[in-house]
Amino acid sequence: MGFALQDRGGLFSLDPTSPNALAGHKRPFHTIIPAFMQRGDEHIGFGIMGGLNQPLAHAQFVSNVADYHMNIQAAMEEPRFTDRQQLGCRIVIESRVTATTLEALTRMGHVLQVHSDYTSLMGRGQAILHDSKTGINFGASDPRADGAAIPEQPNYFGPSARR
Repeated sequence: MGFALQDRGGLFSLDPTSPNALAGHKRPFHTIIPAFMQRGDEHIGFGIMGGLNQPLAHAQFVSNVADYHMNIQAAMEEPRFTDRQQLGCRIVIESRVTATTLEALTRMGHVLQVHSDYTSLMGRGQAILHDSKTGINFGASDPRADGAAIPEQPNYFGPSARR
């Protein structure tokens, strides 16, 4: 219909100097960002919860799939980094990142806050890949959360076989 719906109108600000100032023709910053990507016959729907971290977590997931050719489960599990307070070079990062990378980032001037292997500060996500050529679906669930990607039992004997 040409209009966006979301329920985060409370994120408008009454401060007229704010980028999220309450005004006509404006949308506030919000964190409802389920995503969809496609490459050829592969269609991926995904979402990574985590407040202000969501855009960065989504970008990392997309990069893992598109640039590093990971399957969706590997892309979801890959170590993440974020800037939870938007303070420039203060990076929250998971401890699974190599020591060499952590040292290089520190030499560049980043102040690192290293967290556990799979910290929930990086958000929690799920993804589904549908291959329209084969009709096969693949699922991924983030180990930072309590979800699981469980395959559906195939039905080899037609509708009457399900009881």
